[in-house]
Amino acid sequence: MNEPSKKPIELHAADGLKLTGYHFANENPRAAILVCSATAVTQRFYFPFARWLSIQGYSVLTLDYRGIGESLGAPSVKESRARKQDWGELDMPAALSWLQQTYPNKPKHLIGHSAGGLLFGLMPNYRDLASVVSIGCSIGYVNEAAMPDRLVASALLNVYFPVATKLFGYLPAKTLGWGEDLPPGVALQWAEWCTNRGYVSNAFGKDIKKHYYNDLQLPMLVMNMKDDPFATVSNVDAMNELFPNATMEKLWLDPKQYGLETVGHMGFFRPKNDVLWPKVTEWLQNH
Repeated sequence: MNEPSKKPIELHAADGLKLTGYHFANENPRAAILVCSATAVTQRFYFPFARWLSIQGYSVLTLDYRGIGESLGAPSVKESRARKQDWGELDMPAALSWLQQTYPNKPKHLIGHSAGGLLFGLMPNYRDLASVVSIGCSIGYVNEAAMPDRLVASALLNVYFPVATKLFGYLPAKTLGWGEDLPPGVALQWAEWCTNRGYVSNAFGKDIKKHYYNDLQLPMLVMNMKDDPFATVSNVDAMNELFPNATMEKLWLDPKQYGLETVGHMGFFRPKNDVLWPKVTEWLQNH
């Protein structure tokens, strides 16, 4: 089997900012897929999964959001004016627009990890999506996280995030093992959304003037791991309030049933856990 091609793509957001994505092409794809990252995670983390999807018959686009990885868009993370909402309002729409132009006659699906599976409700071109697969997604309310992660995350979100961001001008997340360092606007919105019930809805009518969550009527697969300390049952169930009109199917996976010791919040996309990946394509084939 031929190795899928992987090429960098320059994406253009509506506000003029240039972003970098990577295209894993299939010569005759059954559909095109946009892979949207979790907060503070670069697109390179998803390359093995994107390559596998391409081998399964899909063309795939990954991207780095503004302020992250190859889409920093500023001399330094400290100088980035990115906000978390910009990822859904501007960056993800730019990537979907590129897929629509490149594959106008193919269905477009979005696979989102954590925040990437929630922020599509801010995309003005959401109608171009045939379906969404959300993995490790929930409202992320820290007070509903599992112990002991709840205590650690609560201290970080309530204390470390605001103090460190004010002190350094950005969030030093790498030192904590929480992914990439984050622009101040991203870090502060992340903290606010996760320390208040409702996640992104905390910004409705304030920072976020327009959203499409109530308009979404597409099918969604909400796939989560039983050992994910953040996407707990209560936090996942609360997603229904964000997507009142979507056709939502929930799938809970027990890692031990697949011979895996642990998967958690981040592990689904790691190649060592690729036994789980066909769950995505099995569902997509019917949507």
